Amino acid sequence: MGDVNVRQVFELSNAIEQRALKEHLPPGISRREYAIKILYEEMVKILGRSPTLNLDPHQFNIILLVGIQGSGKTTVAGKLARFFLKKGYKVGLICADNYRPGAYEQLAQLTSPFNIEVYWDKNGDPIDIVKNGISHFKDKGKNLVIIDTAGRHKDESSLMEEMKIISKTANPTLTLLVIDSSIGQQARSQALAFHNTVPVGGLVITKLDGSAKGGGALAAAAATGAPVYFLCAGEHIDDIEPFEPTRFISRLLGMGDLQTLLEKTREAVGEQIDTNRIKKILAGKMTMDDLLREVERVRKMGPLKQLLEMIPGLSSMIKDEEAELLEERLHKWKSIIQSMTKEERATPAILNSQRIKRIARGSGRSEKDVKELLHYYKRTQDLVRRNRSQILKMIMKSQLP
Repeated sequence: MGDVNVRQVFELSNAIEQRALKEHLPPGISRREYAIKILYEEMVKILGRSPTLNLDPHQFNIILLVGIQGSGKTTVAGKLARFFLKKGYKVGLICADNYRPGAYEQLAQLTSPFNIEVYWDKNGDPIDIVKNGISHFKDKGKNLVIIDTAGRHKDESSLMEEMKIISKTANPTLTLLVIDSSIGQQARSQALAFHNTVPVGGLVITKLDGSAKGGGALAAAAATGAPVYFLCAGEHIDDIEPFEPTRFISRLLGMGDLQTLLEKTREAVGEQIDTNRIKKILAGKMTMDDLLREVERVRKMGPLKQLLEMIPGLSSMIKDEEAELLEERLHKWKSIIQSMTKEERATPAILNSQRIKRIARGSGRSEKDVKELLHYYKRTQDLVRRNRSQILKMIMKSQLP
C-alpha cells in the first residue's frame, strides 16, 4: 500500500482495528482470515460495489475523459469506443487535444480498423472542436460520443479553466477521470483537483499491467466519491474490463483472480473445442502446430505477469524478471516453429543436428533455443500422456457456461 496516501492508510487501519476488536470471531474462522474479510469489506466501502454504466441507446450520450498528461486518456478513448461499439452503440470520437503532437494520429490508428470516426480540426480551438464535433455526430445519428481532452496538471490553472469550459460546452452524460495506477500518492490530490473543477462521475484506472497494483485508485475513489467503472491493463484496444471490486481487491491483496483468468481463457479459445484434435493430442500425437496454437492462445490472453498474478499464491512468488523471461521464451518458440517445414512441425522426431542448425538460422535464434523448445515439447507430451483423464475433465469444465 505504499502508493496510498498516509491519511488514507491510517483511516483504513483504524476502521479495521475497531471492527476487529468489537466484532465477535465466528466459529471455524481464524483471526487472520477474519481480519482479511474485514479488510476486504472496508476496501469495498471505499471503491464501491460494481457500478453499472447504463447509457440509454435511444438518447444522445456524451462521455468526457479528463486526467493528467501521460495517464493514458487517448488509449482509453479508443478502448471505450471499441467496448461500446461491441455493445451495439453508434460511436463517434472527438479529439480535443491540440497540444500534444500525434494525439489525433494515435486515436485514428487505434480505431481505424473498426471504422470508428474521429472528429478533429488541426487549426481549431479545443472548445470549438468539442462544439462542432458534437453537432457533427448528432447529424450523423450517433448515440454515443467520447471526447478525448488534453492532459493537464492540477497546477496548470489556464488548462484547468479550459477543461471547465469544455465541460459546460459538452454537458456530458458522464465525466470519467483517467488515473494512472503508477502515480501512487499523487492520485488523491490530482483526483480532488479535477473533481473540484468538473463533476467527476467515475474513474478509469490504467496501466495495471505494470508493477503498480493500483492502490492509488483507493485514494482517487475516496477523494472524488466516484465509483471505478473500468480497469485497463495492456496496450491492445480490447485490454479494458468493467470494474469488479471482488476481483480488483483480490489482485490488490495478492490473492489472485481466477474468475478473470477463466474468462480470459474462454475468450482466447474463441472457438468450439476440436474433439478430434484433442483425442489426437491425448493419444500422444501432438504436433508442433498444436503447440504453436496453444502458445498463441496464451499470448492472446495478455501479459504473462498479469495472468500469473490472477493465480492465488503465484503473484508473490513470480518475480517480474521471471515473467519477462517466460514471455520472451514464448516469443522465441513461435518464431522457431514458424521456421520449420510442414513435415518437421508434424513429426518433430525427424529433427537432427543439420535441421536444428537450419531452423536456428532461419528464425534468428540459437541452436540452444531450438533444443530448449524440443525439450519442452517432449516434456509436454509426457505430461499429457500421464494426465489424460484430468486434462479431459478440465476441458469439459472450460466449456461450461
